[in-house]
Amino acid sequence: MNWSVALRRPSLAGGLIVIAVVITSLIASSVRDGVAVSVALAVAIASVATLTIKGLRETHPVVARATLTVVVLDAALFATYFFSSITNFNLAIGAAMSIVLLGLSFLTGASGQISLGNSAFMGVGALAVAIWANHHASTPIAVTLLIAIASGTLVGLLLGLPATRLRGPYLAGMTLAFAVAFTAIVNSFTSWTGGDAGLQLPTAVTPPHWLSSFFNAQTSLLRVNTMWLADITIVVTGVAFFFMANLFASRTGRAMRLVRDNEVAAELVGVSLPRARVIAFMVSSAYAALGGALWTLINNSVQPPPFSLALSITILSLIVIGGIGTISGALIGGVIYAYSTNVISWFTQQTGINPQGNLASQLPGIVFGGLLILTMLFAPMGIVGALQRLWARRRVRRTA
Repeated sequence: MNWSVALRRPSLAGGLIVIAVVITSLIASSVRDGVAVSVALAVAIASVATLTIKGLRETHPVVARATLTVVVLDAALFATYFFSSITNFNLAIGAAMSIVLLGLSFLTGASGQISLGNSAFMGVGALAVAIWANHHASTPIAVTLLIAIASGTLVGLLLGLPATRLRGPYLAGMTLAFAVAFTAIVNSFTSWTGGDAGLQLPTAVTPPHWLSSFFNAQTSLLRVNTMWLADITIVVTGVAFFFMANLFASRTGRAMRLVRDNEVAAELVGVSLPRARVIAFMVSSAYAALGGALWTLINNSVQPPPFSLALSITILSLIVIGGIGTISGALIGGVIYAYSTNVISWFTQQTGINPQGNLASQLPGIVFGGLLILTMLFAPMGIVGALQRLWARRRVRRTA
């Protein structure tokens, strides 16, 4: 490493931070706005300066991933400062769904197991949050989310144990049965789950008093809870993606891919096939439960009917469209899901389709089915795979 450059980098970053703070202080409409923007810019500059350190990704990959996560989170949180409440709501829904997609991407893309029951795993996390909140309303959000993760992990373990003896369509059939039976199971415990009516959270998720008072004194930007919920969801999503990126790159992730590609070779190098499959199921169900828990917090309620087989098929379609086995593919799928409702609503308005008619109710399935067909025809590896192929061709042309 060139130490003279390394020593100059902190001073350069510090100088840029000082300049950014001075400029934002001069142009900001209030002190609070200036502080918020200055903090966001300072974090971004410091993180980018860290990422530019030569050899950081090779020598300290975890630090590089953590820094990249901070950069993305900083930009996303800063964006919610300016977005409308509807945009922030959609952003939160997309972030929650991307966590679910990421878990399925690990299960299917890394370990090679097919699951059609991730909507039921989402329902487990959603109901766990609602049930716990109705009995312990003062529990911190972080603890509540951990309870949902533990619930999803336990269900994944119970379902993953018999899954070790199943392959291909038989495994898909077992998870399919779980997704179909989920609503019936929930209705069998109506005293806890509320049945088809679902459960309402006792209190809405609101920002801490110190944070709301900091902004509401002049700007009222945190008056709408959707911004606060979007910020929570974005932070949780960033942490979930960071852990999954490390898991993909870890020894466990490599073992999963070896099991997917060649079971005999995996056993020869000492990988336990049943253990690997159970771990994959537990991780996938934990991520799905976390996404379902965030879904409950965003909507302030939970109704079991939405966590049906149709949602499982949508989840599987989204991960295929984004790119199975990739981190960014799950993020792309979440964004597509978040804004698909707006696009479909715009389409019905432009075409004059009755929003309450049967055709309008079937449009989401038609849209996702059409996208899936186009993806399989023109980009079998998903959007991420297509972009990687284009990037590789571009590099070949440059070197030629």
